[in-house]
Amino acid sequence: MADKQHEGNTPIDMPVRTLGTGKAALEVSAIGLGCMGFTMSWPPFLPHDEAIAAIRAAYEMGERFFDTAEVYGPFANEELVGEALEPFRDDVVIATKFGFALHGDPDGGEGGEGEAPLDASGRVQQTDSRPATIRKAVEGSLRRLRTDHIDLYYQHRVDLRVPIEDVAGTMQELMDEGKILHWGLSEAAPATVRRAHMVTPVTAVQNEYSMWWRRPEEELIPTLEELGIGLVPFSPLGKAMLTGRFDAGSRFSDDDYRSKIPRFAPEHMAHNVAMAEYVESLASERGVAPAQIALGWLLAQKPWIAPIPGTKHVERMRQNMGGAAVTFTADELADIREHLDAIHIEGARYAPVQEALTNR
Repeated sequence: MADKQHEGNTPIDMPVRTLGTGKAALEVSAIGLGCMGFTMSWPPFLPHDEAIAAIRAAYEMGERFFDTAEVYGPFANEELVGEALEPFRDDVVIATKFGFALHGDPDGGEGGEGEAPLDASGRVQQTDSRPATIRKAVEGSLRRLRTDHIDLYYQHRVDLRVPIEDVAGTMQELMDEGKILHWGLSEAAPATVRRAHMVTPVTAVQNEYSMWWRRPEEELIPTLEELGIGLVPFSPLGKAMLTGRFDAGSRFSDDDYRSKIPRFAPEHMAHNVAMAEYVESLASERGVAPAQIALGWLLAQKPWIAPIPGTKHVERMRQNMGGAAVTFTADELADIREHLDAIHIEGARYAPVQEALTNR
């Protein structure tokens, strides 16, 4: 196992990975940047100018894969990412997402942006992937991102009221028009992915996956491997659980999204910290950061996996990007898997209202 150390904003030798195959293939940096936390879920938020500088610092260090969504804010995150990346637009891959009720009723009148049903955490809880809504969404995203095309356009959550075949057909139309180059699904069941892929080849599926959440290994990852679709893990650091920042006594403020997640509840933290302690032990043995162990492990699972850890801090961006240089032998991977299998995580990964939005 090895790791590289870097200073300042000096460029990092970042490897690339290919999501999808054939015409759906998309080359991205092995580790991307999830930008949600700049405007949502993880306060305190940086002042605007500092946020712009942080995203641009990621680019200067070698980051080329940036993930956002219209619902992050809503809209504010896309605006931030669009402004930050405008000088480098042709040198980066921008992924964004549609699929929530943010656009009024595009089939029934004017309907303005911004009004949407929210859960107790202030998060949008109603999906809307009608073709007319998608078309309204893509125009808004293009405008906010200051671009004439979106590199990777995900359905953020599956809308059970709209056949996935209709969504896939709309994606093909948008590709034919040059408004999007590739498309994907987020938190979609394997059967849904198959149906969508038959209509318009899917480049990537975004799903939670980490040492802390390995359910995708049961059905999703085998399906993606069979179909030649890439995987983009969000929360690859277990919402910071795998970074060594928390212990059994850690508590979260009401405005921190983790305070609404059962596995971070006080009654579960005392047990679940065993996972963090194990990752810390691996990092200590090898002289690297826990986050680099967690990201290197993900990259070692399949050559078509490209995680998108989120952070607002430049020093953590650099540390995360360094995870691409961490390697494991086959024996080390087998030993790690044996230890992971022995650690039981208590508590659900989402509150019920959020879990209900996943296509399971």
